[in-house]
Amino acid sequence: MNIIKSIQSTVFVSLLSLTGLNLIAEKVKATALFVGSFDTNSVLSYDAETGDFIRSFINSGSGGLNGPVALTFGPDDNFYVISLLTNSVLRYDGRSGRFIDEFVTSGSGGLDTPQDLTFGPDGNLYVSSTATDSILRFDGVTGNFIDEFVPSGSGGANPPFGLRFGPDDNLYFSSTLTNEVLLFDVGTETTSTFATGTPGDFPGGITFGLDGNLYVANFGADNINRYDGTTGALIDVFVDNSNGLLDGGPVQPIFGPDGNLYISSRDDNRVVRYDGITGDFIDEFVPSGSNGLSTAGWLAFGETPLPVPESSSSLGLLAFMGILGGMKLIELKNKKQ
Repeated sequence: MNIIKSIQSTVFVSLLSLTGLNLIAEKVKATALFVGSFDTNSVLSYDAETGDFIRSFINSGSGGLNGPVALTFGPDDNFYVISLLTNSVLRYDGRSGRFIDEFVTSGSGGLDTPQDLTFGPDGNLYVSSTATDSILRFDGVTGNFIDEFVPSGSGGANPPFGLRFGPDDNLYFSSTLTNEVLLFDVGTETTSTFATGTPGDFPGGITFGLDGNLYVANFGADNINRYDGTTGALIDVFVDNSNGLLDGGPVQPIFGPDGNLYISSRDDNRVVRYDGITGDFIDEFVPSGSNGLSTAGWLAFGETPLPVPESSSSLGLLAFMGILGGMKLIELKNKKQ
């Protein structure tokens, strides 16, 4: 009987140890950069410190994803992606990338050719509808259409592209064909010109920096303009593309956890990193075409689980086999008695 108890105890302890290893593997996290890969209908994740490929966070076509553009984490920590070619916003689990639902259904509220999205101070979701020259608002919990927040053509928007709420809680958005950034005053519900570029700039993605200034990606001029975040006056061309790494057209500038500026270059299929204070080139953070990246699009930083090590599943199998083996020994021992 002592032998039987010893076998049972050994198998039980081994199983606990192996289960513990699996639980630890599931809890491991890595800060990641998420990059939309338009041509492959997927979102790829890269290590935020090294730029090394982690895994395909959203697999090709998951949930009907067709032409991923803007992406962001929501207040619920889930991951939201615009599916351009279906005129919808899809929601995925923020840890696993598993498809949850079509959060904003196709064409809801007249949504047509959406490009960018952001959650506002009120927790609702705002989406630029470029084909209708408007910005639509959707309930941040249900995804239901609320209203046309910025009416069609308001302030001469043509079309609204990138959008972000500023430090003053007003909505700022690029008007691509007029080479402007417009400001929608939430209090007065009026639209005015905040910043003016030069003909041919074609501004797209925008972001506010840690310095409170506004950074605008010009995919016509292949550069990044910096504007005073209060007055809208042009400060400088923050990134001038002298090295040619943005020739493919910068889509979105975004500041990373290290305080530096990351820019996706659409047709070059890469992400480039620049010093967040000086604008100087640092490196090609995600090399061109890394792990199938094709037509590099919008960016987001967040947390993602690392792939569970293969050894954990192997260990689980060994544990199971150990139990079977132990039970077989117990059975044989009982027969001898």
